[in-house]
Amino acid sequence: MSEESTRVIHIGLPELSEEEVMAIGKLAQRIILKRIFDELARNEVKDIEVTARINREETLDLEIEVYLEVPIFVKVDVDALVEEAIEKAYEAVEKKLREISK
Repeated sequence: MSEESTRVIHIGLPELSEEEVMAIGKLAQRIILKRIFDELARNEVKDIEVTARINREETLDLEIEVYLEVPIFVKVDVDALVEEAIEKAYEAVEKKLREISK
């Protein structure tokens, strides 16, 4: 079983430094990996790829792409797990961006 999911959110914020942009992407990746490996053992994951892209134009766009593949015998709702992990990442990023903007 495998799932690939991509979602984009638009965030209107003041200009961020390159370091802040990198930190936001890493935060999103870290939260997703943590959530997935809280649910699954490492040997239950055949393949995983988490990509966070940030585009800065009129708005700040965060695109998170997650590919997760588990063996057929692993009894987990991969779609739901990936969606939940992405949602937690967006919540963490939103919280971090609020802290930065203060």
